[in-house]
Amino acid sequence: MTQNQQPTPAPTNRSKPQASRHEALLDKLAETAVRTGLNVAPGQQVVITAPLEALALVRRVTEHAYKAGASLVSTLYRDDEAILARYRHASESTFDVAADWLGHGMAEAFSQGAARLAITGGNPTLLAGVDPARIARATRAQAKATRKAMELITRFAVNWNIIACATPAWAAQVFPNLPPQKALEALWEGIFSASRVTGADPVEEWAQHNAALHARARALNEARWDSLHFTGPGTDLVVGLADGHFWSGGSEKAGNGVICNANIPTEEVFTTPHATRVEGTVSSTKPLFHNGALIDGITVRFKGGMVVEAHAAKGEAVLQRLLDSDQGARRIGEVALVPHSSPIAQSGILYRNTLFDENAASHIALGQSYAKCMVDAEGQTEVELTARGANQSAIHVDWMIGSGDIDVDATKDGQSHPLMRKGEWVNKV
Repeated sequence: MTQNQQPTPAPTNRSKPQASRHEALLDKLAETAVRTGLNVAPGQQVVITAPLEALALVRRVTEHAYKAGASLVSTLYRDDEAILARYRHASESTFDVAADWLGHGMAEAFSQGAARLAITGGNPTLLAGVDPARIARATRAQAKATRKAMELITRFAVNWNIIACATPAWAAQVFPNLPPQKALEALWEGIFSASRVTGADPVEEWAQHNAALHARARALNEARWDSLHFTGPGTDLVVGLADGHFWSGGSEKAGNGVICNANIPTEEVFTTPHATRVEGTVSSTKPLFHNGALIDGITVRFKGGMVVEAHAAKGEAVLQRLLDSDQGARRIGEVALVPHSSPIAQSGILYRNTLFDENAASHIALGQSYAKCMVDAEGQTEVELTARGANQSAIHVDWMIGSGDIDVDATKDGQSHPLMRKGEWVNKV
């Protein structure tokens, strides 16, 4: 600059305060994931999986993890375009192939005590139009490759957590009537709000929320119900509960002694149903987005605990192949209760993502049960847990059956008791 030149005025950035707020909330989400979600122990390794678009969030999580004493943070990124490239161009004979070495490595990491953080945010309908047979084959191969790692997670052997990152493809589907940037901002706002990080002290807010969920789970455990009866439009379903089932909700102690929150957000209390004691018909109340495919308008009939008839208005072929994944895929491994007054339900947002949508409605899950939702399950074999009613499968897929029109009654010793009416708890705790 010469002596006669004048400095060029800095450009006005009207969005700077908004950007600063976003960065502050992003940091709060990362800190909450580490301190409340994982509760990283000093010296513990952390394994993260995340979409490419989550780079900024991953960096903040990594920073907070090291501040919490993590010894090593390792991240595996997913790329939607690379996933699509396989379905478009790979040889037909290759869809039964999965990265077994990676599944074994993840299982080894968890066996050695590494914490697990999953960041979700992929395109909900990435695989729309892809041959359902290819999806089913690839999913089955992936489930087989990761089964050992999945077993450690479902047994709650280590502390783990799932959070979300807004991505352009996801935002465009949640808010299709907004311009791309506005849609992305709206989705981030929804994530921050549902994840309870917009207040002054998210860690304390989560402590209070966990206390409420613990109180509800404690009341259900004290009652020791035999079964649940869901009734409403298209639904008349009796779900028997496993012998020695245990209700969980909010933060819990993992097998390594670390207290963590597996899901952020979470609004549910859940337990293990008996795999052979489910009878009746149930209809979905929200769409299911599974492995990039849409399944909507699900109607299923159970007999002797098994799905004997299944239909869907959209994605029926994907549903049928999901049910054929293995012997346990036609039985359920989880039943969860969520009040219709859940903040996520009341937001009116269909997130098209199970992490959020399952916390807007009561739900069941096809497939693998959680051993942590069984009393005295530690040390028991798969055969022993199965004898108590726990289901075994390579899949675990939640789908929503609750709404403001659904009633739930609990039974014990042949007597029925009202538990929820029009989607709301009958008794406060």
